[in-house]
Amino acid sequence: MNMALSITHLFSKVKSGSTMVELKTLNLKVGHGIEGDINADPISPRQILIVRNEDILDLSIQPGELRENIVVTGIEFDNFIPGSLLTFESGAAIRLTFHCEPCKRIAHLVESLKSIQYKRGILGVVIKSGKIQVGSNFQLETNEFPALSENPYQRFLNFIIKIPSGKVVTYKQIIKGMGVDNSYLRAIPTYLKKTSATDYPVHRILDSKGYLITYVNQQKNQLEAEGIKVLSETDALGNLNKNFVDIKDYLWEDYTLYLEYRTHI
Repeated sequence: MNMALSITHLFSKVKSGSTMVELKTLNLKVGHGIEGDINADPISPRQILIVRNEDILDLSIQPGELRENIVVTGIEFDNFIPGSLLTFESGAAIRLTFHCEPCKRIAHLVESLKSIQYKRGILGVVIKSGKIQVGSNFQLETNEFPALSENPYQRFLNFIIKIPSGKVVTYKQIIKGMGVDNSYLRAIPTYLKKTSATDYPVHRILDSKGYLITYVNQQKNQLEAEGIKVLSETDALGNLNKNFVDIKDYLWEDYTLYLEYRTHI
């Protein structure tokens, strides 16, 4: 007889730098994440971190030390994979996106980061709203969605290919959409330089302040051809300084990014 799948612990982080708060219930909101949690963001593929209780027991790690939100029990190791769907008794549902990468932040908890590979937990996004609570059961369906790439550059490509004509995104949005921390801001120029402007709409990318970037040829002309108004900034002498876009008028915001059709019907 298969063991019931259930929640053993719940945690939330309310602000940067704070410790995880253990709770009895969490309110999951579609297109958002965990209500009140600092990682709630509609375009982030890492709204939630889920770990198996079996893994942290094996590693002698206490619940909450991996900064996870949900600890579950009963899932076989081989079935705990990105692309799976978790559906809870309340109707709330989470799509698992990609493995959480072992990092120096948790290095003190293990003998080596290699020992925690694929046991660090899997990130996910809320695709149906509802409350979940400690002790409640859930169902797991594997391969219900495409797994997101474990490679950050591939996630960069997968995100920018979706930017529609007449809209723009900033570096900060891309970082959120990739599911990486702010240290990756330095990598964006490198990514842009090696990305085909023919295959991907790199001209729709602006820096974090809304300025056009130097790595894209004819960016101003391409944006204007799509109906985007490009403004000019001048210095004290009236000389043209920089071109920019009023972000509030053209920023792309899609709260349905992770609600795409399942891999089978």
